[in-house]
Amino acid sequence: MKSKALMMAASAVAVLVAAPAIAQVGGGPWEMPTDGDLSTTLDCLEAEGLTIISAHRGGPSPGLPENAIPTMDAVLHAAPAMMEIDVAASPDGVHYLMHDRTLNRTTTGEGTVSDVPWEEVSQLRLVDEAGWLTPYKVPTFADTLAWAKGKTVLQVDFKRTADFATVISEIREAEMASGVILIAYTQAQALRLHELAPEMLISYSVNAPEGLDEIVAAGIPAESIVAFTGTRTVRPDLYEALDAQDVEVIFGTLGRPDRSLDGIFARFGTDERYAELGEGGVDIIATDRPRAAAAALAAAERLPKSGTCGINRGGN
Repeated sequence: MKSKALMMAASAVAVLVAAPAIAQVGGGPWEMPTDGDLSTTLDCLEAEGLTIISAHRGGPSPGLPENAIPTMDAVLHAAPAMMEIDVAASPDGVHYLMHDRTLNRTTTGEGTVSDVPWEEVSQLRLVDEAGWLTPYKVPTFADTLAWAKGKTVLQVDFKRTADFATVISEIREAEMASGVILIAYTQAQALRLHELAPEMLISYSVNAPEGLDEIVAAGIPAESIVAFTGTRTVRPDLYEALDAQDVEVIFGTLGRPDRSLDGIFARFGTDERYAELGEGGVDIIATDRPRAAAAALAAAERLPKSGTCGINRGGN
């Protein structure tokens, strides 16, 4: 990554490229329902033979940094999508969007998230994937919830500093309980999240039908689970078994460009594979290439259209 001094010197140039032209898929800005019942929306999409995308870290692109509201807003101008975000907490208890344990990679600041107070973090600027300075600041989780309400569903990835109870309290205060999916990596995390927020959906890793049986036996009903099924192996048999229990399937094409399916599709020009994933039973594609995935789904008539399942273009 470029040095902080170089990024600051290049700030004027970075601002000029901070809002690149957006490839339109369906004439956005798009809006997903965030009230009512999220399970009903997902069931509707499945019944219509449609697949929704989830933009990993909010869908960053040149000039648009990860975990930033303008970045997510730009994605919604291109296509209907959920947003996967990372939530961390400052030592003085402010929850904000940040993936790493340190501020070094994605901001103009330095130091560990657990050490830097929010007053300092709030003054920092975000940098994009290439390390160039942008005009954007680190958003609080509360501000992100307020922006997302009536626009998009947030998949909430809890970082080590985040407090489950506080995050859930902020979600309820924003009236976004039907506009989030809480991500759990262990059974203990899933059980704790369900205890705190039984009305919210939980993303939980399921690699075999027995995995769903185990979490249900532990106390979480199947209707509260969205099954994350990995990032490497496509499993139509697993998707069919999950569908039989009315559990939606998430599959990730994201990851390091040299290893991920996103990277493979880009290198070999096989974006039609995104649509094939949907046809094979994937309900939500978690991707680092939301525009490309959306375009491929649209070409195969698998992307939601305005007016379908409560999803609309803004102003409709």
